[in-house]
This record gives sequence, C-alpha cells and structure tokens, in this order.
Amino acid sequence: MTAPQDPSAEQVTHAVVTDVPLPGDVGTLALVTLTGSPGRPTTLGPRGLANLQAALTELARRARDGEVAAVGITGTPPVFAAGADLDVVLALRDHAESRAVAELGHDTLRLLGEMAVPTFAFLNGPALGGGLEIALHCTYRTAAADVRALALPEVRLGLVPGWGGCWLLPRLVGVEAALDVIVRRALAGRMTSAADAAALGLVDHLVDPGRVVPDSVAWVADVLRGLDVPRRALDDADTWQRAVDAARADVERRLHGAAPAAVHAVELVAAARTAGRDEGFAAEDDVLTELLVSPEVRAGIHAQRVTARAARGRRTAGDHGARRAIRSVGVVGGGLMASQLAVLLASRLQVPVAMREVDDERAAQGRARVRAEVAGLVRAGRVDEAGAERLLEAVSIGTDLAVLRSADLVIEAVTEVMSVKQQVFAELEPLLAPDAILATNTSALSVTTMGEHLAHPERVVGLHFFNPVAKMPLLEVVHTAHTDARTRATATDLAGRLGKTAVEVADRPGFVVNRLLLRLLGDVLACVEDGTPTRVADAAIRPLGLPMGPFTLLQLVGPAVAGHVLGTLHDELGDRFRLSPGLSRLAADGRPLVAPGPTGEDEPQAWVQEAFGQPGGSGARDAQGVLDHVLGGLSEEVGALVSEGVVTGPDDVDVCMVLGAGWPFHLGGITPYLDRTGWSTRVLGRTLHDPAAFGPSPV
Repeated sequence: MTAPQDPSAEQVTHAVVTDVPLPGDVGTLALVTLTGSPGRPTTLGPRGLANLQAALTELARRARDGEVAAVGITGTPPVFAAGADLDVVLALRDHAESRAVAELGHDTLRLLGEMAVPTFAFLNGPALGGGLEIALHCTYRTAAADVRALALPEVRLGLVPGWGGCWLLPRLVGVEAALDVIVRRALAGRMTSAADAAALGLVDHLVDPGRVVPDSVAWVADVLRGLDVPRRALDDADTWQRAVDAARADVERRLHGAAPAAVHAVELVAAARTAGRDEGFAAEDDVLTELLVSPEVRAGIHAQRVTARAARGRRTAGDHGARRAIRSVGVVGGGLMASQLAVLLASRLQVPVAMREVDDERAAQGRARVRAEVAGLVRAGRVDEAGAERLLEAVSIGTDLAVLRSADLVIEAVTEVMSVKQQVFAELEPLLAPDAILATNTSALSVTTMGEHLAHPERVVGLHFFNPVAKMPLLEVVHTAHTDARTRATATDLAGRLGKTAVEVADRPGFVVNRLLLRLLGDVLACVEDGTPTRVADAAIRPLGLPMGPFTLLQLVGPAVAGHVLGTLHDELGDRFRLSPGLSRLAADGRPLVAPGPTGEDEPQAWVQEAFGQPGGSGARDAQGVLDHVLGGLSEEVGALVSEGVVTGPDDVDVCMVLGAGWPFHLGGITPYLDRTGWSTRVLGRTLHDPAAFGPSPV
C-alpha cells in the first residue's frame, strides 16, 4: 500500500492476543485487545490495521487447525475503538493512497467475519465508525450496559461507513434501522446506547460494566454450547425499496446535494440487499476512494475537532482566575426562556432558583411554564417523579425582588428593550452582595450599555443561551471591557456545569450567531426588496445544505423579533444590515410565512410576496445571484468578527455556527467553505485559514 504523506502522525494501535480458557471445557477463546497510545482513544491507521491484520491472520490459522474454539476482540478501557485515524485521512495525497486505506480496512476486518470459528466483539466502551465496524464483522456482539456511544458518524464527516458498515448493518438490523443509524442519526450527531443497540439487534447481549470480559467469556461458552441467538430475516425487496426511497427523499430535503456522502451511503445500502460480500465491499472501496480526499471531509474533520476541543473546555475557567461559588441563583422574568433557564439551573446545579415576575398573573403563568418544563423531562425519561418533585420545590417564583437578595448569580431574561434591562440591573445592584454576578440573556443588545450606569460593571456578563435551552449545546459568554477575571471564570465554569460548550465573545452587536444569521436573512430580504421573487430567494441558499431555508428560519425566530434584531444591528453596524419594510409588514400580519410546497419542502406563501410587492425590475437577482450576495455578506461579516476581536479566530465562528445554529459539518461550520470556494479571498483579500488547509482536493 502507498504510505500516507506523514506516517508519523498515526497513533499506532497494537493487537495483543491472550488465550482464555472457556468455562465448561468448551475450548479456548483467543482474545484480541486493541491498545492505542496512552491517553488517546484507540484509532485505526495503516500501521494499526497492519498490526491487527497480522494478529487475525495468525488466529485464522489457529482456528483452522482447531487450536481455538472462538475469537474475541475488545478495547482498552474506557473505549473499544474510535474509528479511523483522522490525522492519516488528512495526510492522504491522492486516490491511490485513499484506495489503499479503504482496501486495507476491508482486508483486515473481514478476517473476523470469515474465521473458521465464531467471533465475538466485547464492547467495553464507545465504538465509533471503524470501531463499530469491527464489531459488525464479528458473528456476535456483547456490550457493557452503560455504554452510551455506539455510532457510525461517517456521513456527518463527509465519509461513509466504508469498512463493511453499509453492507453488514442492514443485513443485521434491517434496512430501515440501518439507514436511521447510518444517515439520520449520523447527520444529527446522535449516538446509540447499548440498550437501544440491543433493541435494534445490533448488540446480542448486555453485560455488567464492571465485568465486561468475564461476563462476556461466560456468554461465549453458552453460545458454543448451543444457546440460541436470534437473527432477523433479510427484509423483502418491497420493504427495502420503501426504506431506501424514504431515505433518498429525506437526504434531498436536508442537503439538496450539498454533500455527497449521505447520497452515497443511501445508494450503498440500496445495493446491499442483492450484492454479495465481495461486490458490496468493492462498492464501498470505490466510494471511499473519492470521499477520503474530498473537501467536505477536510471541512467535516475541522468541524468535529473544533467543536470537540471547545467542548473539552479549551478555555478553562482557570485561565481567568478564581471562580465564585454559586449556591443559589435568581432569574428575573417568567417567560419561556426564563422558565427553561430556571429548570436547567435547578437540575444541573442542584441549587435553589428564585424567579421574579412583575405581578401575580405573570408569576402564575411562569409557574405553569416551569411545571410544563418539568413534566416534559418526566415524559422524556430524564427525571423520575421524585426528581420532578425536587425540581419543583427548588424553583420558586414570586413578585418580591427581595427574594433574590441571597443569590450568587442573577440572570435577567426580560423583554429585549435596553431601558427595561437597565432598570432591572439598577434595582438589583444595591440589593445583592457586592460580589454577586449580574448576567443578561440578551441575544443582541450591548452588555456594556446595559451595565454602564452601575457602580460595579465588572460583575456584569452576557450569558446568551439558545432556544430550546435544554437541548442547544452552545453558550455565548459575552464579556465587556469591564468584566473582571472572576466573573469570566465563573461564567465559563457555569457553562460546563450546565452541560454547555462555552465560546467567549467580546461585546459587539449580535455577538456571533445572531450577527451571522441576521446578515444572511438581511441579505436575502434585501434581494427580495430589490425585486427577486420570494421563492427564488428562499431556494437560492439550498445548495449550502443549511438546516432550513431563510423564510422557515424567519418564521421560527418570528418576524417581529428578527426585525428588532435587524434594526439593532443596522443602528450599530450600518447599512450592510439593511432594513426591510417588507419584514415590518410580515410582522404586522402575523400569519404563517411558509407552507409545504409540491415536493413537501417549506416554501414562502403567496401572501409573503404581496408584503414585498411585485417582483421584477433591474435589481432582481436569479438564484445564483442571491447565493453570491449571501456568501459575500457572510465573508465580510466573518472577517469583521475576527478583525474586531469578537472571537479569537475563525475556529470560534465555526463552533458557534455548528452548535448554536446547527450549520453542517460539510461546511466546516462556515469558514472552510468560504476559503474553499474563494469567497474569503474575493471579499477579504485573504483566506481565513492556512491557504493549504481547505483548498482544492489533493488528487
């Protein structure tokens, strides 16, 4: 095989073989243990695969000679295996190297599926991508009952499960479940737990987490003595076709051809019913050969790494100084966001949360929202009835501001009007302890202005949560020129304790996510104001594969809210955030903006066009013109975010857009795409990253 450009980048995995006597005198189990570099998850590159292949080749001989009754494979705790070595992927130079990696994976792993004796995977921890494909090649699989991360995430990274997954999984769990795991869960970044995997038929037996090997060995002996392990029949042709057709339509609705991996994955599964093993694996090799050196893969790996690094707390609280202990929290407001915040704070921090509203009626409404939020946690299985009662006891709501007196942290979540927020802070400051922290959940207003009349603006910080609060992983931590080290440290530490990924941003209008989303929306609306038909403008950005079209996003945000934020950004940042009279008309009307069109996708309703007037004229753009206008605007705005010091670099922008707006991995967030397509150079005169990082594919 052709060596990758930088073999030294590989984290080499070794395969250690141990003979284990099976209980009941049924023979010997040869157990392979995968061991990687200390402190690193076990990954598979060319040298690691060669090590595993050598071990399995020898075990195949021993199996043929009757020396072993079974072969098992497990990982080194706390992981089973984390899949392909991504450093090796990034080092691939051409199609010859990528094909060699694809074929070596198949040649190695299929030894487990073609052994003369049964093979067993003991999943002692996360098994991702190629790691899970190791298990799929085995005859049987056990898993620790507490394993939460089994997945084939390749499609999200711009790849396919190409070491057997697309052929093996639908034959094991059925075509519909396989497409769900390979495509839908992968695109959403969702993992499968061991319990769910057992329900799917992906795992055959669950074992005690503290006794993975001994309990699995005992089960192996039972299987060899004749224990029946059920297997589902291959789905019939009609069932297969219906599932594939539904997946094709779903991928088209989601991505509009923006990323090839999902389409390839569906087609590989489509062919798997009638293709033999050799044919199915060869088809995977062909697809991997192309995808491993594609620009989407480099963007996907970038997105995966920057979000993972941020989630690990790249900027730790210790960078800024000692944290303030949070023993009680206050929330000003009782609306939807405030109620969600209160429940999250109470459940995660295990501290009392006092909410304050302006009158009894609104307090009662806030109490009802809190109850509804907790009831939702019960329905989702997040808490039991006893836990729900504890949460409801921990969250109180009333009208007396004095109930917040003992709070170590108070978050205001009132209406987005500067004077109202300033009044709240002015009332709170003399009430609270001198070192209590004042936080705002504003989505766009100036945190600096909010605290400018306070005696101690150094304790003011922005905590911009995203809706729905419990599910969205990003927290923009907004610091002003006055915010002190202790406040910043406490805010970033709080994010981690709440299960959020914190990105620290400087106090500039719209911060990161809303500034870019409103630039996109504003540019689309500007095209409509200039005569572009609403449906042309709405469909124009589909080639990016974003989670939703601009008018669907506008309906989700609400035209009134979007208009308010757009106006704020226009006032602060100028005419590049162009005001939209048509948007004001949409806000005044109040009707739904979009409805399913002939293909089932949301399209702007006819009355939306009426709000903007008759289309046409010299300023009207076609779809490509709208897309160009949007990409130019995003490039300009990202450049401004970096040059203004709102973020420390483009990686922060990508983390924010992936985790706060759901922008896809195939764009890398956004900045790799702007570099690759030449927009950053065209608008800014430079790339946002190293010019070699996201340029043309190395083929």
